[in-house]
Amino acid sequence: MPTRPHFILALLTRIVLLGLLPACAPDTSPPTHAPPHVADSAGVRIVTYDHTPTTPAHFRLAAEPRFWHGADPGDYSFQEVSVGRLLSDGSAVVYDPWNVELVAFSPDGTTHSVLAGEGEGPGEVRYVNAIFVLGQDSVLIADPNLARVTLFVGGSVTRIAALPRSAGLDVEGIGSSGKLLLASSFGSFSDEEAWRPGHMARFDMATGVVDTVASYDFMPRIPPGLEREPIPAYGEVTVATGHFVQTRSDRAQVTWRLPDGTTTQIARWQAAPALLTEEWMQPIEAEYRMSVRKHSPSVPEAGITESTRRVMGIYRASIGRPMPLFAEPFADSGGRIWLPSYKPSGERHSVPPYTVIAPDGTWLGTVNVPPGFRILDVAGGLVLGMELDEMDVESVVVYELVGG
Repeated sequence: MPTRPHFILALLTRIVLLGLLPACAPDTSPPTHAPPHVADSAGVRIVTYDHTPTTPAHFRLAAEPRFWHGADPGDYSFQEVSVGRLLSDGSAVVYDPWNVELVAFSPDGTTHSVLAGEGEGPGEVRYVNAIFVLGQDSVLIADPNLARVTLFVGGSVTRIAALPRSAGLDVEGIGSSGKLLLASSFGSFSDEEAWRPGHMARFDMATGVVDTVASYDFMPRIPPGLEREPIPAYGEVTVATGHFVQTRSDRAQVTWRLPDGTTTQIARWQAAPALLTEEWMQPIEAEYRMSVRKHSPSVPEAGITESTRRVMGIYRASIGRPMPLFAEPFADSGGRIWLPSYKPSGERHSVPPYTVIAPDGTWLGTVNVPPGFRILDVAGGLVLGMELDEMDVESVVVYELVGG
């Protein structure tokens, strides 16, 4: 991730100056519960916190899950889950990219069915990167490898529409007009640019027309001297209640845009990035070794050791550099933005708390989750996620959101 020398310098300067102040100097730092400053700038609503709020959210996960599925005899055997959604009746649909199957669960989690398996025919998938709920029993599946979206109603295919193959765009959500809202999955890059640009676009499934509406910072250039960037910041785009929501993980800022790309709101706050330290090396190495053994079981131990040595050398070359402020954001059904705290060792064993920001840019607080639990979706007063137990067995778990 690119360093921010002006930020680090300002922080160090402040620390030095504070050290020179008399011991009796009053604390002039803003209280962490202070309200934000709200202003209008050329029609854009600006919500600014001059501190990092620390108040916990007024909602939380229930102490016990509503159901879990995956660890008992007869349950579906997960390898990994990348995306998932809750339906209005509390049932769920998730995608396992290693089994290449789309799996549906009953509201109580006792039964499951494979909604779609691997293949290229109608009702089959190659790689699902997004699931959208359109109705009580209707889900839209985006498959970039097959360049198409498929609508399932009641478990049956009712519509298939082609996606643009060469645009380098993934489906992120659906706009108020019904057009798909897309964002970059890759793009061009030059050595002169600090950041590779990404693009937001609308896609009309009826006409096949792609309309690019805005650009954003997508991916940083790899710093000189590094083989690759082990702790990169990224520009991310999600969709909340029909709006583009844009973030850059080295900036404490969230930007809302209309489907036509017009910026309507920006929320900002103060945040100092944590630095990568030697203490992270052991969990990073453990996570890497576990991942290789699970997904490449034919690799001999000597190969794992050599690969680990090479990867850990890249991480150790980055010790002392700032880490992203948060991991990939997502929006819930009410338009709230959830920002997972960033952990360089991944989220399989130690899932960080989530910061939640309201649709109007207000900081709602942080939400803690059980160890090993990773949120996939929040809707209808429920939280869907994957939970990893002490035996590394993954289960689909649904909690009630108390007070949410």
